Amino acid sequence: MTSTTVEIPDLGDVENVEVIELCISEGVAIEQGDPLIVLESEKASMEVPAPVSGVIEKILVQLEAKVSSGDPIAIIQAATTDASVEVEKVDAESVEAELPEPVETPKVPQPPATPQPPEIPESTEKVISPTTTTTTYETRTTSSNLYAGPAVRKLARELGVDLGQITATGDKGRILKDDVKAYVKRRLVQSASTGTGMGVERIQLPDFTKFGEVQVVPLSRIRKRAAQNLHRSWLNVAHVTQHDEVDVTELETFRQELNQRAAKQDRLTPLPFILKVCAVALQTYPQFNSSIDPSYDHLIQKKYYHLGVAVDTEDGLVVPVVRDVDQKGIVAISRDVKRLASLAVEKKLLPDDFSGATFTVSSLGLIGGTGFTPIVNAPEVAILGVGRLTTRPMWIKGAVSPRKMLPLSLSYDHRAINGVEAGRFMQFLRERLTEIRELLL
Repeated sequence: MTSTTVEIPDLGDVENVEVIELCISEGVAIEQGDPLIVLESEKASMEVPAPVSGVIEKILVQLEAKVSSGDPIAIIQAATTDASVEVEKVDAESVEAELPEPVETPKVPQPPATPQPPEIPESTEKVISPTTTTTTYETRTTSSNLYAGPAVRKLARELGVDLGQITATGDKGRILKDDVKAYVKRRLVQSASTGTGMGVERIQLPDFTKFGEVQVVPLSRIRKRAAQNLHRSWLNVAHVTQHDEVDVTELETFRQELNQRAAKQDRLTPLPFILKVCAVALQTYPQFNSSIDPSYDHLIQKKYYHLGVAVDTEDGLVVPVVRDVDQKGIVAISRDVKRLASLAVEKKLLPDDFSGATFTVSSLGLIGGTGFTPIVNAPEVAILGVGRLTTRPMWIKGAVSPRKMLPLSLSYDHRAINGVEAGRFMQFLRERLTEIRELLL
């Protein structure tokens, strides 16, 4: 028997993720792939599986602890190790001697009282990291040499602040926490004076218990973060929504023909067709596949086509990303959608699964109604809402004919897209969805 220490897998740039469930106990045997713990970030929940079979010798994390990539989870006594997973073999007694008792928050080195700036190359490229459900600015290091410690960078990420816009007051040009806070205060004062909404006073709730019985229902971390992100997008994006409906009678006929020949697991819904058409539309109208620079000087047009798909889970709405939709066929897109939706429901999405979207589709399917106004998922500039398909009598070529009609709602950022461009984009979607066979030739 050998002892292996299992660590938190690579979470990308996500830090301080909360442990919301411990699935193991000391002395209990587990099989490879069994869940050890469940993590919940601001975007999704995920299970961390056991890389080997064995017996739990020691648990090194606690419930509700905040962990990051590489933090230890547990020590497993295992007869063999899984070659596909890199683990560190340690002696249990030495671990007990060297590791402190697990606490809720992992220790993070604090910067010294008079921090010294790290050495940075004289010139580095500007980096813009793609995101999906949140508006997050990565630190942009340029030749101006931005110095900031980990705690400052974390604070800036949490507040959605671009460090490149902050005036540093620390020693040798180092950005301090007080600099970040001062910048946010100035922005709040400016927004309040210019009417942008950032300084609007929050609604004060009355004491509802005076009127009757109430129940306080806590929101999940995902729902709380989604509420904050939606509010921020609504305040910062100049929203306009355009509604239309598409005759998808031929698409439905074609889809049913394909489903009659397809295996059960490959049966198609309308969503893969919509995603494919959207990818072609984004190639034709690249301003919809872009982000507007905060300076309003230019658009950042992406040459890749990763489409976010809204998925409803018991913890809230998550938006996994189907990558390279322009390069895939309908069946491959359908498989990706089903796989990501299943991972979302099972809380097994990884950070890469919901990052990098350039455009989002939110389909409400059978409960979609005749239309709705989706909120743009900034820093994207557009989102397509899909309503409920209905059969209605339509006047076609001099006669009344039953047609299958699909309502679409395109919300876009008016700062990056004007009404004529949105009209052309919607017209393109309508024409291609109506004649779907021609698109797939």
